[in-house]
This record gives sequence, C-alpha cells and structure tokens, in this order.
Amino acid sequence: MRRYAAPGAVLLAVTGIVLGVHYGVQQHAPAPSATVTPVRPVKHVRKPGSGRRYAIVQRGDTFSSMAVRMHTTVAALERLNPGVSATTLRVGEKIRVH
Repeated sequence: MRRYAAPGAVLLAVTGIVLGVHYGVQQHAPAPSATVTPVRPVKHVRKPGSGRRYAIVQRGDTFSSMAVRMHTTVAALERLNPGVSATTLRVGEKIRVH
C-alpha cells in the first residue's frame, strides 16, 4: 500500500492543477462565435431631453456582457463611466451606455 502513496499523491496534485488551469482558462476565454447565448433584456433609463441612455446592472452583468447587449464596446462604457469600477459592479447600479 505504501508504494502507491507517493504516485497517488502526485497524480492527485497534477489532477488538481489541470482542473484549476482548465477552470481559469474557461472563465477568461471568449465564447466561441458559433455559440448562441441567451440575451436578457436590459432595463433602460433615459433622462428626458438629455439623449443619454443608462442601463441598470443586473445580477451577473459585466462591462463586457453589457457592451454586447448594448451594441457598444467596453472601452466606450469605461469612458462614459469613469467613476465606476468594471470589476466591482453592483446590482441596481446605473451605468451610462450612450
């Protein structure tokens, strides 16, 4: 039994590393273009007479997902929202989109 302990521990460690790398790559890799993703409706708020459009952050939203739904770019969202951290969006927060 002892002669299998060291190889078993190495195999377990390598498996953990491979799964960790796979999960990390899967979380940060862009979705393939052939994949169809469901699109949630965006709640819009428009200030009368200003021409500005806002979106309300919903659970799971990122600047990237909002940019896709709003037909804009992440850079444009960052430019329009200088005080908003793209990594700490809060549900219910108003984000300027145009």
